[in-house]
Parts: sequence; structure tokens; C-alpha cells
Amino acid sequence: MKRRILIIDDELSTCTMLKLALRDRYDVKYATDALQGLSIFKAERFDLVLLDLMIGEHDGIEILKQIKEHDRDVAVIMITAFGNIKSSVEAIKNGAFNYLSKPIEMDELFVFIEQALKVRNLSDEVVYLSDELKNHFQVQGMIGDSSAVREIYAMIEKLKDVDTTVTITGESGTGKELVARAIHFSGKRQDKRFVVINCAAIPESLLEEELFGHKRGTFTGATQDKKGKFEVADKGTIFLDEIGDMQLNLQSKLLRVLQQKEFTALGSNEIQKTDVRIIAATNKDLESMVREGSFRQDLFYRLNVMNIHLPPLRERKQDIPLLCRHFIEQFGREQNKRVKEITPEAMEVLLSYDYPGNVRQLANFIEHAMIISNGKVIDVKDLPGSVKGTLHYEEEQEACETKLRECLSKMSIKEVERMAVEATLEKNAGKRGETARDLGISVRSLLNKINEYRLS
Repeated sequence: MKRRILIIDDELSTCTMLKLALRDRYDVKYATDALQGLSIFKAERFDLVLLDLMIGEHDGIEILKQIKEHDRDVAVIMITAFGNIKSSVEAIKNGAFNYLSKPIEMDELFVFIEQALKVRNLSDEVVYLSDELKNHFQVQGMIGDSSAVREIYAMIEKLKDVDTTVTITGESGTGKELVARAIHFSGKRQDKRFVVINCAAIPESLLEEELFGHKRGTFTGATQDKKGKFEVADKGTIFLDEIGDMQLNLQSKLLRVLQQKEFTALGSNEIQKTDVRIIAATNKDLESMVREGSFRQDLFYRLNVMNIHLPPLRERKQDIPLLCRHFIEQFGREQNKRVKEITPEAMEVLLSYDYPGNVRQLANFIEHAMIISNGKVIDVKDLPGSVKGTLHYEEEQEACETKLRECLSKMSIKEVERMAVEATLEKNAGKRGETARDLGISVRSLLNKINEYRLS
């Protein structure tokens, strides 16, 4: 992907010349008006800005300050026909990377741009590494501050440095793999491999080979030895996702690995030792499957030494604002969008939804809204129709307002006023100072109305 450059200069000829010169290497936009340029910069993501020192009546240094306030890491090169030492020092002091005088030497400009972008790359790398460290200390990207999530954090801390087998249960989309990764990457095996096997996604005929490998000549097409996941993950962790979908005959072979710490590749008589920690996950009720005979009881007890249950998102809705903030930052980087927040109305809609798809579904909603949004804020109109219900939120609001107007048209002003005073008193638990403030009247006037309408 080409790096993005914004030119802000009041001379159209300069903007056109620079765009033509730069467009083969970079994605270039320009603006001949300072405020328009600022608006474009704030709405999109740019790696570098070429900024004139004087843009009409606007001081380029002031525009530079606003640019840096919005994105302190963006590279800015000042260009002007009125270069002097004082303005150069002022520009550098306020965050400009370098300073060029007109007429611009293109070879010099290309050198400065490449130097500035290298600095920007380093800055992005530092931000990336900082985010990685932050995610690590957030338990490998898990987000939440509800009591249920804090209990999961505590369990991860207890389990990270032991070899005990763990089963993680919960509905689809609750983040079971995240928890498994957190246990592995925060514990003593973190420098070894974390290998994922989705037992539901691999046909039964291939799953055994995937787990244990095969020897050359075992079947048609087996032209060389293949290592299985238990060999690849030696000293590390295997995450068996959707373990409830594993067939009974393969369950017995997995049980042997758990009991004996050994396995045999297909087509081989050689027993191989393995030191692998197993973490399993499922959205099924394994105990019920044991009673029905579709899951081995001895394997269940071997796997379920420790259990971590992940609650569905509808049971920890207090985590939704934190999750939204995380997804906005994530998709903002991926989409080069400068969306920063969600309106209270949109958040109310998101909090009212039950999320059958859990955290994964919330992430999809935010990704959709980020693509649709044209500004820095996600509003109700940006959310997908499914989260707003069968009736669009705006239509529901309009229907409510229409009903309210119809009701009010049948009431006298005194009746309306009485209802307003009574409802506001109730909202504020009878606190008269707060009620008067909400109604926009004095406490004395409120007392008169309480007496008049006999609300005390």
C-alpha cells in the first residue's frame, strides 16, 4: 500500500505540480484552503503533510500546531517562498520534520520525504510494539473489567505455569482461543509453539493424521514423512478447539496421549514421547454428551481437570464500551480511518442488543460502522440494521415522537407542566435542587408548583 501524503498550499499550481511529481510513489491529495486541508487531514489517515508557511490569511505554523495536536506522529515538511531562519526554527520547534524553500528542488524533496517516512515507520513500530505489550498485559488482548472477566484473569494467572489440562467452555464467539493463548503466552511455555487444531473443521479421516502425522508410503500420495501436531508442538501447547466434535475412535487415541505422554504416527510402529500441554475448548455440554454416550467419560475427566467458563456478552454488557474502544482503535489502523468515539445514542443501541454471536458479533458491528461512517464519530445510522432491530432506530424515534405529540395535543399546559414536574422529581429521587436545575427554574418556583399541584 502506498504511503499517503497531503499537500496544503494556497497555490494551485504548486499543488498540481507536486501531485504530478509524487503520484507514482505515493497516494497524494491536496487542498488550497487551510481549513479544508485540516478537515481532510482529520477525516482520513496520512503519513506525511507538505504544508505551506502562509496559506492565504492563515499562518502555517498555527495549522502545523493543529495537525500535531490531532496526530503527533505525522511527519510534516514546511514549504514556503519566504524562508528565513526564524520561521525555520519556529516550524521545527512545533514539530515539523524539515523545512524547504520555493522553488522546490524535487530531488531534495524526495530525499526529505523518504527520511521523514522512515521516522514515521519507526514511530509506527514503537506504537505497534507498545500495543503488543499492552495487549500482553491485558492478558493477550482480552478486554473487560466486569467481575466475570476479572475472575478469568485470576484463573489464567493460576494456570499459566502449571501443566494441568484445561477445558474452556462457552458459546461461540466468547473468546475461548484468546483465553488459551493467554495461558500459553503468559506462562513458562511461552517461548515454545502454540498449535491450534479445530476438530470441527477437519474431516475425521484427516484429523488423526493431522494430530499424529504419518510415515512415507502409509497411503497413496504419502511420498514423505509428515510430522503431526503433537510432534510439532513438543514442549509447547496444543489447543483442541471444538473438542466435542471429535469422533469416539479418535477420542481413545487422544486419551492415550494424555495418560502415557506418547503417540504413534500413522504407518509406524515407533512410539514417540511428547511433552505437550493440552487446552481444549467447546461450546457443547460435554457432561450431557457423556451421559448420551457420544463423548468418552474417561477422556472428559482427563480434560476437565480445570474448567474456565466464559460468560456470553449479554451477561457482561458493562464490558461493551471497553470492547468498542478496542475495536475502534483496531479497525481504525486497518482501515486508515480516524473514527474516535461512539455517540451516546449508538452506544445505547449497542447495549440493548443481546449478541447471539457474542464478542465476535460486536466486532463485526463496529467494523461495519467504521466503514460506513464519514466522520470521527459512529452514530446510530452507521450501525447495521440487525443491531437496530426490525424497525430502524430513527423510525422508532420518529414513531415515539409522533405518539408523544398526539398525547400532548390533548392536554392542557397545566397538565403537561404537572407531569414534567412530577417526572423530574421522581428521576431525582425528590431532590429539589437538582429537580429545579433540570427544569430550568428556581427552587422557590419549584416549591410553588409542588404546592400548586399537590405533589409533596
